[in-house]
Amino acid sequence: MEPLKHECGVAMVRLLKPLQYYQERYGSWHYGLDKLYLLMEKQHNRGQDGAGIACVNSDPILGQEYLFRERAQGSGAITEIFNRAGMQVAAAQQKGVPLAATPFAGNIYMGHLRYSTTGRQGIQYLHPLLRRDNYRAKSLALCGNFNLTNAEEIFDQIAALGQHPRSGSDTYILLEQLGHSLDREVERLYQQGKAGGLKGIELTRQIERDLDMTNVLRECAPAWDGGFVICGMNGSGEMFAMRDPWGIRPAFYYANDEIVVVASERPVIQTAMNVLDSEVHELEPGQLLRVGMTGRLATDTILAKAPKTSKCSFERIYFSRGSDKDIYQERKKLGYNLVPAILKACDNDLRHTVISFIPNTAEVAYYGMLHGFEDVLNTQKVQRLTQLAKNGNISEESIGSILAQRVRSEKVAIKDIKLRTFITENSSRNDMAAHVYDVTYGTIEDNVDNLVVIDDSIVRGTTLKNSIVKILSRLKPKQLVIVSSSPQVRYPDFYGIDMSNLHEFIAFKAAISLLEGRGMDSLIDEVYSQCKAVENLPKEKCRENYVKRIYQPFSDEELSREISRLVSSEESAPLECIYQTIEGLHEACPNHSGDWYFSGDYPTPGGVKMVCKAFVQYYEEVRCAN
Repeated sequence: MEPLKHECGVAMVRLLKPLQYYQERYGSWHYGLDKLYLLMEKQHNRGQDGAGIACVNSDPILGQEYLFRERAQGSGAITEIFNRAGMQVAAAQQKGVPLAATPFAGNIYMGHLRYSTTGRQGIQYLHPLLRRDNYRAKSLALCGNFNLTNAEEIFDQIAALGQHPRSGSDTYILLEQLGHSLDREVERLYQQGKAGGLKGIELTRQIERDLDMTNVLRECAPAWDGGFVICGMNGSGEMFAMRDPWGIRPAFYYANDEIVVVASERPVIQTAMNVLDSEVHELEPGQLLRVGMTGRLATDTILAKAPKTSKCSFERIYFSRGSDKDIYQERKKLGYNLVPAILKACDNDLRHTVISFIPNTAEVAYYGMLHGFEDVLNTQKVQRLTQLAKNGNISEESIGSILAQRVRSEKVAIKDIKLRTFITENSSRNDMAAHVYDVTYGTIEDNVDNLVVIDDSIVRGTTLKNSIVKILSRLKPKQLVIVSSSPQVRYPDFYGIDMSNLHEFIAFKAAISLLEGRGMDSLIDEVYSQCKAVENLPKEKCRENYVKRIYQPFSDEELSREISRLVSSEESAPLECIYQTIEGLHEACPNHSGDWYFSGDYPTPGGVKMVCKAFVQYYEEVRCAN
């Protein structure tokens, strides 16, 4: 109901054969560019703010460009950048330019899809970012799916080295940091080669062959606090991708003797390369994948895998494509787990309960919920048939009556045309928001049937209050039950998801409302004092998430009831909100334990520091203002 943005999607392609090989085998030298396009289009869900691509030709003609890039903003960016690249290729071919000098005729390709989580907009913030140098080995293209909690700290570190960072953006900061370390590594190899008697072009080529980004990343990566998949390539032909040691952000790869590909999601690679899921490998937490200038693939552990990995569970609930075989089953299990709580809310009245879903991303969880209802109904049928047999009252008619009962499922809401609000008054905007969906009339018996609608997440509650509850109430259900397949989002995310302001969360609003209603305001002041006391401490000294105290006085059920009250109105049907439990989440997604947005258990010290900072910001900018 409330689309979340997150950062971002990555794609990389490394061709291991000469371009002529792909021309002869696949009928096109731009086989790699075509695969990059597929990998990006299949990850369109991961970024709508903009996109970018880059290409390196590691064997160019001297005096010709070897590093190419295109970037564009907006939801149509993928089409735009590939059209531009195609026009450059066509223009070169018309002029008879040799392949080695043709734009985007290279052996390494990089793609990026961006969702901004920082509020920074503009073409300059779109990946890949470039660092050009007259020496190919020092040229660097960088992109990533990441958010660092300690960008300011790294900024200070590189500034202390005498550098002059051009931006406070974490991507620019990483580019400067890695670039500085890369320069030092090239200088080391230069001195080594020179001492061995090499000079000129021989020395340069030796540096390019010996350069290993492993050394660069070993120096830089220990300073990074956050969730990240950092991808890069240099001008001489080295490609790399590295994942954070907690496994927060996802990365997968596939390799054969022709190609190496990297992407943020497994089924994307399966589709683009037409391979089995078993052939696609997950990049392990803290691991670096590297393909050197010679084309040799290697993996290495750069940062020790965290004792407790925290792979992002929101990837499983919402972000990643549901076509992944494991994610599909996990989302079904999330829906299935909610059935007992739903039945309780509906007084176990299956006969007068209709189930549905909004939005389409919740459809798989809906199927799991549907199967759960079917299992309950089948159990009831067996019990009734058994009882009839015991009583000797079994007949064809009674059997038929029992077997005819079905779980009632309907498509109760349909996303209407995209409505735009031209009037800025809140009353008008809210009225327009109430028409984003249209309902299917006649699916609910007025004031008799319960209506259960599942969503994948209820985060801010604004769409629920201003639109969904009002829309569904038009059907006049006896009881409206809104179900979230994810637990209550109580804490901000600082690792790449667009959830950073505490006061926007409906669960946080509910907790504050309960504290105020019960005369417990002093607890809010106490938490502020604790968070303020650690505001300027190093992240390593911020060990406790004091914001948890805001929720501790209340049970999950109490908070859900208060959420229901906050999103209801006098015009809405009787409403109950039901959330997934954290235990249910871990049962459904056992290999993705990252749940800090629900539990407050941040995997890195930077996350703990940032949540305390977020509470201070709420208290000083929102609470004091009110």
